[in-house]
Amino acid sequence: MNNCIFCKIAKGEAKSWTVYEDEHTYAFFDIHPVSKYHTLVIPKKHYTNIFDIPEKELKAVMTTVKKVSKLYENKLGIRNIQIISNSGAEAQQEVFHLHFHIIPRKKGDGQHIRWNTYPQWTQDFDTMLLKIE
Repeated sequence: MNNCIFCKIAKGEAKSWTVYEDEHTYAFFDIHPVSKYHTLVIPKKHYTNIFDIPEKELKAVMTTVKKVSKLYENKLGIRNIQIISNSGAEAQQEVFHLHFHIIPRKKGDGQHIRWNTYPQWTQDFDTMLLKIE
């Protein structure tokens, strides 16, 4: 993907602040941080989202998410994080290269994710399960 900014970052063709790197993955600070140490973890190969990444590559990405999270715990004492990934435009994905956000959180940080919930949908769970069997 010639125009993918995350591909360029992984190849060293665009500026980034490396947190961790291995053969398959790259972790770096988000240039639009919502907290200190807000980090993105990506596969070095281009995959658009969760639907097209092979399982082996996804395991490598998730291993890096864990390593970076433990790094922050061990070095910085960070014990509260959100791990977020969006797949697809309607799910608010903005950069179409699979990535996971590691967002350190603390009380009073002003970041509030609130979802609208639909408890009435629980009555449809049996029907919903039938559709995916």
